[in-house]
Amino acid sequence: MTIAKHLEHTLLKPEATVADIMQLCGEAREYGLLGVCVNPCYVGLARHLLSDTDVKIVTVAGFPLGSTYPEVKALEAKMAVEAHADEVDMVMNIAAFKTGDHDAVVSDIRGVVEAAKPYPVKVIIEACLLTDDEKRTACRLVAEGGAAFVKTSTGFNKGGATVADVQLLAAEAEKYGIKVKAAGGIRDAETAQAMLQAGAERIGTSAGPKIAAGEA
Repeated sequence: MTIAKHLEHTLLKPEATVADIMQLCGEAREYGLLGVCVNPCYVGLARHLLSDTDVKIVTVAGFPLGSTYPEVKALEAKMAVEAHADEVDMVMNIAAFKTGDHDAVVSDIRGVVEAAKPYPVKVIIEACLLTDDEKRTACRLVAEGGAAFVKTSTGFNKGGATVADVQLLAAEAEKYGIKVKAAGGIRDAETAQAMLQAGAERIGTSAGPKIAAGEA
């Protein structure tokens, strides 16, 4: 499998325009990327633009803070798959996690997983805000909630993916039969390859074409 088939070409900036999404989708088509990751309001457009391809349409729920009502996250996921999204990346309720309310975290995840069925859910744990022990616990809760992936970062906080975090999460994820998506600050082929070697299955990046072309 080429590196392109691990890449989710991502544009989640609030100022992204229709023209920007058209460019994103065109690049995903041209470079044979695995998917595009767009805000919910652009799922329908992305699906239309890529309807004759196998490029996955990925969107987000509870993004970027994770602290909205569980019912809202679930509704976002439900509406996304009704608009023909293939996958949903949700943000964990980090506040509940830090408070120690693990039942609430699992329930929040499970609600999105149920709403998105049969499509996979990835859970963003915002690793830059967690200790290593918390990352391990978060990985377990992601699995308990029924999600398919644990994801490192939103890219909107103080840090993105690191090789060390991906290695740690990959070791934990293997125990539970889930996978790892690395995202946040991955902008060149060398970094992307390092993430894959560390155990990531997916890469979320705004530099999909550059990475697919093998550029530094």
